[in-house]
Amino acid sequence: QVQLVESGGGSVQTGGSLRLSCATSGFTFSNYYGAWLRQAPGKEREGVAYISTNGGSTYYADSVKDRFTISQDNAKNTLYLEMNALKPDDTAMYYCARSNKPTWLYRAWPLSTDDYYSWGQGTQVTVSS
Repeated sequence: QVQLVESGGGSVQTGGSLRLSCATSGFTFSNYYGAWLRQAPGKEREGVAYISTNGGSTYYADSVKDRFTISQDNAKNTLYLEMNALKPDDTAMYYCARSNKPTWLYRAWPLSTDDYYSWGQGTQVTVSS
């Protein structure tokens, strides 16, 4: 049974930092692409960071570039999101997600939220001004 369990969210002031973790199980972590998605009230879910878990390549949305860092620990089957210089616009529910298919079934690294699915409940991040 595939499981992705997020943790590490909380409430911080502008400029603060948080580190999100995503413990995965039920599948071979390194065989899939990983991502962190977020959804704010009244807004569509957006992808903020993507990682090629078999190679370590990363991609970030412009809104978080140079502030957020996605990383992985394949030995622990865990995905992380380090968030620095947080802004009120970063307030959202954050979800970790796995690509819908194993990496070898993609012609190119998928960078659309449609190519990812999250099983977890998410972790809330609230940034106050």
